[in-house]
Amino acid sequence: MIRSSLTAVALFLSVFSTGLTCLRAAEGSPADRAVLIVRLPADARLTIEAEPTAQRGSERVFESPRLPAGKSFVYTLVATWKEGDAAREATRTASVRAGQVTHVDFQKAGPAAQANAAKARTFLFTYGGTITGLTPKQTARIWLPVPPRDEDQEVEMVSQQLPAEGHIAKENKFGNKILYIEAGADGDGKIPFSVTYKVTRREMKGDSKALSESPDQLGKYLQPDALVPTSGKPLELIKDKDVPEDQLAAAHLFYDVVNGRMRYSKEGTGWGRGDSNWACDSRYGNCTDFHSLFISLARADRIPAKFEIGFPLPPQHGAGDVPGYHCWAKFRPTGRNWIPVDISEANKNPKMKDYYFGNLTEDRVTFSAGRDINLVPRQAGQPLNFFVYPYVEVEGKPYPAEKVQRKFSYKDVPAQDGK
Repeated sequence: MIRSSLTAVALFLSVFSTGLTCLRAAEGSPADRAVLIVRLPADARLTIEAEPTAQRGSERVFESPRLPAGKSFVYTLVATWKEGDAAREATRTASVRAGQVTHVDFQKAGPAAQANAAKARTFLFTYGGTITGLTPKQTARIWLPVPPRDEDQEVEMVSQQLPAEGHIAKENKFGNKILYIEAGADGDGKIPFSVTYKVTRREMKGDSKALSESPDQLGKYLQPDALVPTSGKPLELIKDKDVPEDQLAAAHLFYDVVNGRMRYSKEGTGWGRGDSNWACDSRYGNCTDFHSLFISLARADRIPAKFEIGFPLPPQHGAGDVPGYHCWAKFRPTGRNWIPVDISEANKNPKMKDYYFGNLTEDRVTFSAGRDINLVPRQAGQPLNFFVYPYVEVEGKPYPAEKVQRKFSYKDVPAQDGK
């Protein structure tokens, strides 16, 4: 792959020219310069990489000095303004290069992107199921993921209906919490279980809070997983790309490469395993396939990247069943904290493409992180590819997933409501 230098960044910011007309931008960008057009409330104040700009009005046009051909530069733009008595702030990222016009629109995004404070959503989430096909009194070992309490979400277990006493432990590699149960089947050869959590999930906007992570902890997010290589086929996608030295800009390139390469679809077979090589060949898949490919590219570029999985909620508040899981990724460029991406959602909703680089909606709940997971107590089978559905063993062998009926549901509640 080709690497580019960002030594021109400070110069680029300091000499952005102001007062250009819309006509000038409409003519396109000179071959050796970039043009940036920003649309925002007329009275908004705008900073680029924390540097204030002087222009005012609802459309502002900036032109760079001469730039090296074929090299991308990524900038963070922050706009602040007032709506009535309420202060508003929104953040966007812009990728620019010589010969191109880049548009940034602060007014198209919905409230989730424009609110000064991140939105939050409080709901009950019920994780349940039934193990079937056993003989009466036959014993099964059952492992269930437990949603973590962290900076993204508050979690409280409010009720449980378990066939036997459960024990919660934490595995060492990723810190996932696991509920373990050993129970015998009833007279119909079934073992039902259900756990309900009260969750307050926060919208994630930009970097996470600073986390105290050792080099060893970060190092595990640079290593390949069984289905997520850091060499070989995935790197063919960027071998002719101009990959910036700046890791935030590089991650943005990888985000665009994966989104451009892949198509969200669950057709045929093979999707849903999070196999980066398969994703390269198939050019379609679900969230696991999108984010595995992104993680391969990021880790190959020495950018720590991690996989998170849980469940999506529909944007409309209410109650209902949740048919299946959803996953996303986070990366940590040098000098920054963890930054989220949700590329499969961006692919399904192109209008949200800019938002999903660096932001996550509050319409989700995390249950676990990482790949190739060993449970606690240790399972007899192989490490789990990822851990979001119940894992069951009977007589020392993995129990067929098709014999474990799953039922997940949600119900929105007021934040102050207890249960």
